[in-house]
Amino acid sequence: MADMFLGKSSGKPRVVIIGGGFGGVNVGRHLRNEDVDVVMIDKHNYHTFQPLLYQVAIGAIEADAIGFPIRRIFTGFKNFAFHMAEVQKINAETNSISTSLGDIHYDYLVIATGANTNYFGNKEIEHFTMPMKNIPEALNIRSAVLQNLEKAAVTADKAERDALLTFVVVGGGPTGAELSGALAEMRTNMLCKDFPDLRPEDMKVYLAEGKPKLIAAMSEQASVKAKEFLTDMGVIIYNDVHVTSYNGDELKIDNGVTVRTKNVFWAAGVKGEMPEGIPQDIIVRGARIQTDEISRVKGFQNVFAIGDVAAMITPDSPEGHPGVAPVAIQQGAHLAKNIINLVKGQKTEPFKYHDKGSLATIGRNKAVADLGKLHFQGFFAWLIWLFVHVMSLAGFSNKLVVFCNWVINYFTKNTDNRLIIRYFNKETMMTEPVAK
Repeated sequence: MADMFLGKSSGKPRVVIIGGGFGGVNVGRHLRNEDVDVVMIDKHNYHTFQPLLYQVAIGAIEADAIGFPIRRIFTGFKNFAFHMAEVQKINAETNSISTSLGDIHYDYLVIATGANTNYFGNKEIEHFTMPMKNIPEALNIRSAVLQNLEKAAVTADKAERDALLTFVVVGGGPTGAELSGALAEMRTNMLCKDFPDLRPEDMKVYLAEGKPKLIAAMSEQASVKAKEFLTDMGVIIYNDVHVTSYNGDELKIDNGVTVRTKNVFWAAGVKGEMPEGIPQDIIVRGARIQTDEISRVKGFQNVFAIGDVAAMITPDSPEGHPGVAPVAIQQGAHLAKNIINLVKGQKTEPFKYHDKGSLATIGRNKAVADLGKLHFQGFFAWLIWLFVHVMSLAGFSNKLVVFCNWVINYFTKNTDNRLIIRYFNKETMMTEPVAK
């Protein structure tokens, strides 16, 4: 397989996939045993199950449980090669990409680079708030939360303690709602066990959302019930508001509220992440690449984009599809079939998204589920959420570890994953080894 990477031809068309997320992995899987060579490039050597990042952030499960080696996913694929590298630029004129390991030629290129946090141009907020789009960022949040709890337990300054024990989640989509609920449960179930000198009422959790309702992409029933769950758990919710500034100590909201806090988690927006080489005139709202109905990038013949980085603009989806895992999974499988059709000179088929439903968990026994015309809230929705997420994890070992962790956590209302194994420095926003 080494000649594939070095740019030499094996005589077969080469499909290069940038990104090992849901979309990229499913393109690769569906090209198995086809008459093409597949090369995947990613800056990490693992696939991340992003829907459970918030559980890593609050210490419910370990980071290894939601990551799986990309090479393991493709074990036994004779036409597949993986390389860990940074993709710097797409060179469409030469059908190649420039990477940290050199240039790689392609016959068909798939951009599946996903999305990153969108701060909407506010550099102050970008510097002082904490995002959660990958495993390192989730671990940063875990370290910061635990460090601040440790500091709050020993400080004699009440104002400082209050700031250390105040947590603000910005963004009321599924990620923000789930993270807010997890923090509220941490206050109820863990705080006094680990820190006897602290009381649950000392810890405050805020959720600020720019839209009039929470998890707006789901049904009205789900939105109302999610807000009810969170309110009952003691989360202070502000709807139809925007955070205007945060300097590391004070967070200001445009409804006139100022919150003194050391913990602000940003889940308010995403934007496509892509290498250089894509013309600006085809990058649409949310920094996404405009594609046609077969995921082909506008203005290109052999370059495709799928998942969160893509906006398939069609009469049925005038603003593109939602940035959720099922879209990327379905687009990946569909694009693989169309690439084979192109290789064979056959007709391609337009992509049609089949929405199988949406799920969000707010806490123990609390979830909302929209499954077509059926809407569930509460314990049954929570069981559906558990089953779907366990079964969607990559690798049997990860499924087993997460399931066992959840069972133990459910009955003990506790977790053992609260180790500060690296220090997160709020001044530099960098991680450092814990002192020996």
